Amino acid sequence: QVQLVESGGGLVQAGGSLRLSCAASGRTYSIYAMAWFRQASEKEREFVAGISRSSGNTDYAHAVKGRFTISRDNAENTIYLQMNSLKPEDTAVYFCAADTTLFVIRRTAGDYDYWGQGTQVTVSS
Repeated sequence: QVQLVESGGGLVQAGGSLRLSCAASGRTYSIYAMAWFRQASEKEREFVAGISRSSGNTDYAHAVKGRFTISRDNAENTIYLQMNSLKPEDTAVYFCAADTTLFVIRRTAGDYDYWGQGTQVTVSS
């Protein structure tokens, strides 16, 4: 089992920044890749960014590319999402996810085995 705990969400004005953290515990050696997803009210959960645990390769959704940066600290079993130039449309609950199956970064929520509880990000206009 893997446990994921997110932190760092909050309320910010448009143009501002936030940094999310996701700490993994348990059988962390089984994690191949990790990602951030988000879910806005009455919308489906969508991929935001992902990172391979071994190579550090990253992938970003088009909507956040150039504004968000995903990074990892393997020693601390933690990933981060630095979010800059935030927009009201970034408002959502942000979830951390872990994939224990493949090293490649996948964009489908159903491919991930473990999820955090989510952290709310609200961007005011």
